[in-house]
Amino acid sequence: MPKQSGDHTGTRIQEQRRLARLTQRVLADRIPYSYSWLTQVECGARPASVDFTAAVARALRIDVTVLTGQPYVTQLQEDRLAELVRPIREAMDLYDLGDDPLVTTRTVAELIAAAEELCARVRATRLHAAAAALPDLITELTALCWRAPTTELWQALASAYRTAHDITVKLGFYGLATVALDRLGWAAERAGDPCLAAMRQYFRGLVYFREGEYSIGLRLVRSGRGLLGSDGSSRAALTVAGQLHLGGSVLAARAGEAGLAAEHIAQAREHAGRVGDASRVHWLNFSSTNVALHEMSVAMEMRRYDEALRQAKAIRLPATVATSRRAHFYIDRARVELELGRGEASLKSMVAARRSAPEQTRYHPGARETIRGLVHLSRRAPEPLRAMATWIGM
Repeated sequence: MPKQSGDHTGTRIQEQRRLARLTQRVLADRIPYSYSWLTQVECGARPASVDFTAAVARALRIDVTVLTGQPYVTQLQEDRLAELVRPIREAMDLYDLGDDPLVTTRTVAELIAAAEELCARVRATRLHAAAAALPDLITELTALCWRAPTTELWQALASAYRTAHDITVKLGFYGLATVALDRLGWAAERAGDPCLAAMRQYFRGLVYFREGEYSIGLRLVRSGRGLLGSDGSSRAALTVAGQLHLGGSVLAARAGEAGLAAEHIAQAREHAGRVGDASRVHWLNFSSTNVALHEMSVAMEMRRYDEALRQAKAIRLPATVATSRRAHFYIDRARVELELGRGEASLKSMVAARRSAPEQTRYHPGARETIRGLVHLSRRAPEPLRAMATWIGM
């Protein structure tokens, strides 16, 4: 069996609880989980699910990354991804210095196409390739936006900042991802694009989803829908509105508001029926398939694991589903199967997630905790599980 490191989310929770001078019983009273659940997580007998970790972080008033240990620097260095983060940070930081005459740019058409291509790379989970190309794109677009601003250039720059957000979230640099969202808002305002502004609120809502602040996340979702205004009937606006409803569904589920979650799913399904497969509209992956995936997520977040597994088994992912979304589905399914004690099935789902999107799966905190739970569940870990545990950094 793989030797589990003593440094995991459970031990970090124990450390932070003690620093806050709280007993296990006092902390358990402050989160929607039992004393037994907390003690099992702290000793490593139960994986720390993302919702549990968010609840503890909120109760202790600390960032969730303090508990997850993100970013996973050792693995980032092994994959040569760590060295790509600083150039992204610097490119975003220099947004307000005006034109740099030393910057030579590609043509406007080439830069707009490059911004679209990076969105596609992230959906294909080619994170290293996207991260390597992103700083130059941001630098060139920033220079042109100062030299000869147009709506199209500001939209492309907003798209590049959105890509910066997507990459840094997937790699666990949540603070930098928040900076990217600020830049996205700055560019969206100059583009005069309500869809981009609404998308920013959607992504901000997911920030609070990760941190366990669900009521704030729901406020941001409502704000995003309000920003769409009179443009709300266009295909792009319906797509963004539909995705906002999907974000609202999982936020409501985490908040324990089943009725509200169902309302959001129903609204999203209605929008999906009107726009069809809009996966590439703002690269939000919005479609009837994504609605079904979020409906499964709602059941999972409300700990209705039997229902979630039933829905997961009924889902047939078309070939057009983005690789990033496909892998996310397998990670969620693995978590559900683990919660139901189906270790072999859970491992198969994790292997499928790794096969689909290795760069994304390796840095997903939920994937890491599921693997830890599978190792604990196994008396004698099979070779595929041993290999997975080693690969993910246990």
